[in-house]
Amino acid sequence: MGSNYKIVIPMAGLGSRMRPHTWIRPKPLLYLAGKTVLDHALEQFASLPALAEAEYVFIVSPNQGDLIQEHMQTMHPAKKVHFVVQEHMRGQSDALALAREFLTGPILIAFSDTLIETDLAFLKDEKVDGIAWVKPMPDPRRFGVAETDDTGRVLRLIEKPQDITKNLVLVGFYYFKQGEKLIAAIDEQVKRDISLKGEYFLADAINVMIEQGAALKTHHTDVWLDAGIPEALLETNRYLLEHGRCQCADLEPIDGVTFIPPVSIPPGTEIEASVVGPHVTLGEGCHLKNVVIRNSIIEAGTHITDMVVEGSLIGRNVILEGKPERLNIGDNSWMAR
Repeated sequence: MGSNYKIVIPMAGLGSRMRPHTWIRPKPLLYLAGKTVLDHALEQFASLPALAEAEYVFIVSPNQGDLIQEHMQTMHPAKKVHFVVQEHMRGQSDALALAREFLTGPILIAFSDTLIETDLAFLKDEKVDGIAWVKPMPDPRRFGVAETDDTGRVLRLIEKPQDITKNLVLVGFYYFKQGEKLIAAIDEQVKRDISLKGEYFLADAINVMIEQGAALKTHHTDVWLDAGIPEALLETNRYLLEHGRCQCADLEPIDGVTFIPPVSIPPGTEIEASVVGPHVTLGEGCHLKNVVIRNSIIEAGTHITDMVVEGSLIGRNVILEGKPERLNIGDNSWMAR
């Protein structure tokens, strides 16, 4: 299929940690800083050489593929996307194996609920077999890490190390010069049944590649954001807003309304007698009246009246009336006090 890059984004997880928001839509379509999580994930590849020729491989669950496909056709119609369905959750390596027909030539793998900042221009001249992006952490013991030698070559990947000097934490972003070699390692992993609780993990496949002589190295990132749980989604929203990822340049003054930046306010919102911000993202068609709101994400079509809202995730088309709360409310809800 040629030597153009394949950008692989596994997203077939159930999103159980983000319920109730993921009962009726996939986690990559949750909203933060004016866009979906998926839109922000795609922006990670802006510096990739020959990005216009890149192909995308989305590994989805049976009940979410249509929504993801509809979003891509609407928001990113020029991108060439292959969809692969993972019907049974058998881990990351299993998901990649299902997409083997597309994983030829150079590939990048990024998971849909983590975001990093990185410049990919260097890949144009890269010679190694693979790269794992890492972030040094003071206490790496609850993460996976890369163990390297004095030259920076990866010796192995270790899950939950007890030695805190091995602190290059894997952030879930990878490059492989030849996708075929990764698939061959996954096949060997499955043959040996290197799994944990019935799931095959990518780190074990990479260790098989290293065992077979592949040369891997690490690449550092200073920014690693999580969108996998409510608290982390709000933290990521704060970071993106603080670093200019917001629709706040054209905010018009409104009588009786105070905006405390950074905020993301799209056209079509109605706001009366309210204080909005800091760190607030609103969706289109929101209506706020007599509201104080900060550090929250309020999705499209939601109406809130007479409330103080802080540290909250509120879905689409919700109606809220009443007293101050900390809220985590899914789509199409109604609550009054």
